[in-house]
Amino acid sequence: MQPNNTDNPESLEGQDDAAAFLAEMSDVQPLITEATVMLKTDDPLALSRQLKREQLQQDTHPTLLALSLELTRAIDPYDFISYKQDGIQEGVFKNLRLGKYPIEARLTLTQSTIEVAREALFNKITLCFKQGTRVLLVQHGMGLNSKPVAGKLKSYLNMWLPEFAEVIAYHSAHVSHGGLAATYVLLKKNPEQKLINREKHAKRG
Repeated sequence: MQPNNTDNPESLEGQDDAAAFLAEMSDVQPLITEATVMLKTDDPLALSRQLKREQLQQDTHPTLLALSLELTRAIDPYDFISYKQDGIQEGVFKNLRLGKYPIEARLTLTQSTIEVAREALFNKITLCFKQGTRVLLVQHGMGLNSKPVAGKLKSYLNMWLPEFAEVIAYHSAHVSHGGLAATYVLLKKNPEQKLINREKHAKRG
């Protein structure tokens, strides 16, 4: 036979407490949970930098292993190599081709193995984009005596560069910068670095 809780003083006291609690909370409205997460900052510049950083993280940046060591197309040492993403203005591409933009960084790959060249190119483009560098000159040589095919390193460079989302155009260099033995690489603007530079100029002003 089950015990009668109404005969238990402790049970009656517990029921009274529960009833009193419910009476006290009867006019309390539940909180409405917002789905949007607000950034805890009153600094619009900090907010802008964070949003830009998140956008950059969404860009496609290849891993080192994504740059294949299997050559798919050989380039003649005496051929120009060139490329531009859709949307790049012809005037911009022409200025790059003619060597009219200041060279802000250089990478020398001559005499490098393909493995070493791949890693050096990956690291250099990653660093240049992070620093806001726009024009990189890659010195790769013509590879007239390279084996098993002539122009081997140049051919690999032509295959690797379009894999970088940061590379918006490239072209064999003007004779004054190495001609067919070197290549101009134009990198996209880094929005975060651009914002930092704007802040520096504003402070100087």
